[in-house]
Amino acid sequence: MYILNGICYAGGMQDGIRVTEAKPLRGGMMLVTFSTGEKRLFDTTLLEGPAFAPLRDEKIFQNPVLFHGIITWNDGEIDIAPETVYRDSYAYDSMAI
Repeated sequence: MYILNGICYAGGMQDGIRVTEAKPLRGGMMLVTFSTGEKRLFDTTLLEGPAFAPLRDEKIFQNPVLFHGIITWNDGEIDIAPETVYRDSYAYDSMAI
């Protein structure tokens, strides 16, 4: 756990990692590109708590907005730290499809 700008985040801090692209797929999955150039798959259906419940609405889920390298939805009411997205995602191999 760490605190940055008065906000407490879970996990370890990975200096400077940002999301540069977040593409919604089907079933709550997202193809996320990081500032490292790496693409990873992230399953938003595994996010727990009432703050993430609105993501079950396909209209909200399909409209992410990047704000300073952070994925947000619903006019910034929902967000998730890029470090968490990276930690909880897995490598994407475009050649495997």
